[in-house]
Amino acid sequence: MNLRPEVPGLHSLPFRNMLVGTCFTTRVHALNDQYHIKKQVPFDFVLELLSPALPVIKPMFGCTGVYVGEKIVLVLRNRTDEPAANGVWLATTHKHHQSLRVDFPILRSIAVLGPDPTGWQMLPVCEPTFEEAVAKACELILSGDPRIGKVPKSKSIKPAGGVKRSKKENKVALSRTKRGPLSRRDDE
Repeated sequence: MNLRPEVPGLHSLPFRNMLVGTCFTTRVHALNDQYHIKKQVPFDFVLELLSPALPVIKPMFGCTGVYVGEKIVLVLRNRTDEPAANGVWLATTHKHHQSLRVDFPILRSIAVLGPDPTGWQMLPVCEPTFEEAVAKACELILSGDPRIGKVPKSKSIKPAGGVKRSKKENKVALSRTKRGPLSRRDDE
């Protein structure tokens, strides 16, 4: 399967038919503008493949994080530093590594994240079957395969002083912002 574009941003795939009335590249560029991403999203065909699930992209450590629902499912990386780490990273856990390697023989750990295996595994761009493997990963994501995707840990909100708040303090702060800054209700 060849996922190389005929026209910049559009691919010669049946997936293009799912984008009825929408120019997908326009959506990608709009997302780039929304998140102030200065460079093109790498491997944007991934977003086209996941378009039925309405993926959301966010910049992440010089890469592009792809979220489906509340889960981060992929990170797209194509940078000049550490080219061995370029490809599509799958968010998973240690317990799923072995079964995912059966489905994806090219799957490997990401060296830039340290010597030990992490919850992230990579489909390297340098492999000849990269595009087919990525298409299969997208199919698994769309089918709701529990091996791919993680709900990110909630972030602590830092007040102006820079000290982290507890979860209870976060709830109070968030409830105040919903009610407005002048609310005095602290019973939550």
